[in-house]
Amino acid sequence: MRRSEVLAEESIVCLQKALNHLREIWELIGIPEDQRLQRTEVVKKHIKDLLDMMIAEEESLKERLIKSISICQKELNTLCSELHVEPFQEEGETTILQLEKDLRTQVELMRKQKKERKQELKLLQEQDQELCEILCMPHYDIDSTSVPSLEELSQFRQHVATMRETKASRREEFVNIKRQIILCMEELDHTPDTSFERDVVCEDEDAFCLSLENIATLQKLLRQLEMRKSQNEAVCEGLRAQIRELWDRLQIPAEEREAVATVMTGSKAKVRKALQLEVDRLEELKMQNMKKVIEAIRVELAQYWDQCFYSQEQRQAFAPYYAEDYTENLLQLHDAEIVRLRNYYEVHKELFEGVQKWEESWRLFLEFERKASDPSRFTNRGGNLLKEEKQRAKLQKTLPKLEEELKAQIEMWEQEHSKAFVVNGQKFMEYVMEQWEMHRLEKERAKQERQLKNKKQTETEMLYGSAPRTPNKRRGLAPNTPGKVRKLNTTTMSNATANSSIRPVFGGTVYRSPVSRLPPSGSKPVITSTCSGKKTPRAGRHGANKENLELNGSILSARTFKGFQI
Repeated sequence: MRRSEVLAEESIVCLQKALNHLREIWELIGIPEDQRLQRTEVVKKHIKDLLDMMIAEEESLKERLIKSISICQKELNTLCSELHVEPFQEEGETTILQLEKDLRTQVELMRKQKKERKQELKLLQEQDQELCEILCMPHYDIDSTSVPSLEELSQFRQHVATMRETKASRREEFVNIKRQIILCMEELDHTPDTSFERDVVCEDEDAFCLSLENIATLQKLLRQLEMRKSQNEAVCEGLRAQIRELWDRLQIPAEEREAVATVMTGSKAKVRKALQLEVDRLEELKMQNMKKVIEAIRVELAQYWDQCFYSQEQRQAFAPYYAEDYTENLLQLHDAEIVRLRNYYEVHKELFEGVQKWEESWRLFLEFERKASDPSRFTNRGGNLLKEEKQRAKLQKTLPKLEEELKAQIEMWEQEHSKAFVVNGQKFMEYVMEQWEMHRLEKERAKQERQLKNKKQTETEMLYGSAPRTPNKRRGLAPNTPGKVRKLNTTTMSNATANSSIRPVFGGTVYRSPVSRLPPSGSKPVITSTCSGKKTPRAGRHGANKENLELNGSILSARTFKGFQI
C-alpha cells in the first residue's frame, strides 16, 4: 500500500475521532439533538468546503500541466523543425507532471541551441561582411531569418576560413608588390601621379581593397615599372659599354676614368644623365682623335676576325680596313663593321668556341706527337713521360668525339642558315681532314728521313767503321814498349774480309784487319812495318784501349801494338 493511501486512512480515522469527540462534548454539555444535528451539518459543510477547495486547486494544477504540455509540445515541434532535428518522443508511460517537466526541459535546451546558432550566424555574417568589403567579393548567401542547421553553419565557417586565407595571401602579395613598386619608383625617381599609385604607396595598407582587379592592376603597374627599369638599365649598360669602348679606343688614363667611377653602377635618372654626358664628351674627343680611334677599331676587328676564323679573302673584302683617309665616314664604316662582327660572333659563339677548343686540342696533340718522336724524352725525371703519354692517349680519344659533335652542330647550322660554315675560307670538316692528312704526311716524311739517315749511317759504318760510343782514354798515359807485340787470333782474322769492320760489343774503337787496302785517293797501298821502333800517330790512342770483340761467334782480343797500326 502506498504511503499516501495510509495517510488517507489515517485522515479518515482522525476525522472519525474528531466527530466522536464532538459528540461526547455535546453530550456532556447537554446540547439538544436538533442543535447537535445543526452543529454536525456545520462540521460537514466545513469539511466538504475544504475538500472541494483542495480538489479544485488540484484540478487547476492538472489543467495547467496539461496546458503546459500542449504548449511545450507545440513549441518543441517548432524548434525541432527550425533546428532540423528529429521531433521529441517520450520514452514509455509517464505521468502528466513528468511529461510536462521533460517537455519543458527539452524546450529550454532547444531554445538554447537556437540562440547559440543565431548568435554564431550573426558573428559569421559580420566576419563575412568585413572580409567581403576588403576582398570586394559578394556576401555569403544564407537566410538570416531562419535558424541555420549544423551543416549550414559548418559550411559558413569553412567559407569564412577560406576568405581569411584568401585575404592573407592577397595581403602578402600586395605587400610584396608594393615593396617592389616603391623600390622601382625610387630607382626611376618616379613620383606617384595617379590616384591608384597614391593609394598603393601613400595610403594605409589595411585600407587598400584586396580585390582581384586591384591585384591585377598592381601586377600590371609593377610590370610597367620593371620594364622601364630594365630599359633604363639596358640604356645605362649600353652607355657604360660605349664609355669603356671609347676609353679603350681613346686610351683615356686611369685617373680620368676614376673621376666617373661613381656613375658606372646603378641606373637612376641622374646616373643615366651623367653617363650620357660622359658619352657626349668622349664622342667629341673621338672626332678630335679620328686616326687613333680607327686604328683601335682595326685592332678589335682583327681580333674578331681571328675569333671568327676569317680567311684572308674575307678580311680583304672589308676594303675600308686598308684605307688611310681617316674621315668620319670611314669611322662609321668601321663602327658598323665591328657591330656586325660582334653580333655575328655572339650569335655563333658556341660554335666558334667549339672550333677554338678543337684547335687548341689539335695543337696540344701535335706537341705530344713531336715529343713522342724525340729520343731525349726518355731522360726525363718526375714521371712527366707517363703524364704526357696519358694526355696523348686521352687526346686521341677526345679529338674524334669533339669532331663528331662539331660536325653535328655545323650540319644543323648549315641547314638553318642555308650556307656553308667555313674556317679560314674552307669548310670545317674539310679543314679537319686536311690537318689529319698533313699530319699523316709529316709522319710519313719523318719516317722516311729516319730510314734514309739510318741507311746512310749503316753504309758509312760498313765503309769506315762506327764512331766510338764510349770516351777513349787519354793519349800518352800508357807506356809503349817497342818490340812487344801481342799476337792476334789468326782464326778470327782469317774470317774477316779486307773491307769488313768489327764493332765492339760494348762500344769503342773499331780495329781493322791487318791486310792492306787502298786509301781513298786510290794511291799505292801503304805497308806498315812491324819492326820499326817509331810510334805511328794512332799508336798512342789505340794502345790505350783494351776491348773484347765478338765476331761470327768467336771472341777476338785486340790491342794496339807499338809501331804497328791495325
